[in-house]
Amino acid sequence: MKNTRPALSPLVNLVAERMTRIENQTIDETCPIGIIDFEHWEWPQGVGLYGLYKHYQEVRDTRILDTINAWFERRLRAGLPAKNVNTTAPMLTLAHLAGTGGDKTRLALCAEWAGWVMSEMPRTEDRALQHIVTGEANEHQVWADTLFMTVLFLAKMGVILKRRDYIEESIRQFLVHIKYLFDRKTGLWYHGWTFDGRHNFANALWARGNCWITAGIPDYLDIVRDLPPSIESYLIDTLAAQAAALAGCQRPDGLWTTLLDDPRSYVETSATAGFGYGILKSVRKGYLDNAFIETGRKALDAVVRHISPDGTVQQVSYGTGMGRDLDHYRKIPVCPMAYGQALALLLLNEGMKLGL
Repeated sequence: MKNTRPALSPLVNLVAERMTRIENQTIDETCPIGIIDFEHWEWPQGVGLYGLYKHYQEVRDTRILDTINAWFERRLRAGLPAKNVNTTAPMLTLAHLAGTGGDKTRLALCAEWAGWVMSEMPRTEDRALQHIVTGEANEHQVWADTLFMTVLFLAKMGVILKRRDYIEESIRQFLVHIKYLFDRKTGLWYHGWTFDGRHNFANALWARGNCWITAGIPDYLDIVRDLPPSIESYLIDTLAAQAAALAGCQRPDGLWTTLLDDPRSYVETSATAGFGYGILKSVRKGYLDNAFIETGRKALDAVVRHISPDGTVQQVSYGTGMGRDLDHYRKIPVCPMAYGQALALLLLNEGMKLGL
């Protein structure tokens, strides 16, 4: 059967350009810092910048790098928000820039934030990073999102600054998050855990929370190249268990639903893109068996079908706090988001690498 899918190269450029023009049109935001408009310093923009930077690394178009640098200059002049898990997310891209560009001012800022994560960010019982966000302390809570939003940055700074203690802490955070969030029955991940009552909240196997793991583990292995073999194999085994579970609950159209074990919940594109990216990259790197490439290919085709002619990634769920019941996840609205654009960028570039 002839492949009628649009060519990926022009599509990926549309998606990248559209990201920088995202503005809030329809959502009554409750977050103290708006998370839709691209000009804000929060976690969606942090993931967006990371996707843009990884895209730049593939195409080496200096205009993309100029866009990223200009964003940081504007936000740094305006002043940064208080430190927490989510406001740390943009620091990952800044660390990549500072680590290669020789900007001592930016490097010093990254070092300050990494030192705060290492020494001052609140911890829960068992010394997991507490998922503190703007406006909410979330005491005693462990969330899957933290690994992508904060731990990747800490690991990157450990490499840049040659701080083995930072790297060891990043390893420990992966292990303690696996301990409390990995569902042994399914191979998937719960959204969160609280030590206050010791439970996994709604036991939500939430798609995008899972995709931070699928995308985050192979990217973490790129950042920290000298992990102990036992740790590397443990992370890969955890990823493989999740990938097998994801292959089993992928819809025939290539998408996943926002609650992975609830086919009545709506389909969600950002998670699908994150799953496709992490799976295809892990196949290419040899972390997953080649049999998984079909799961990734189906995800790629599905995401492409949900990109509008102007490059907008559609059917992306808005930012999702911890749910006390499953209806919380079913009722999250959908709208264009920087992380939806970024995860699609990562997937499209990975698809081009593999010639899909």
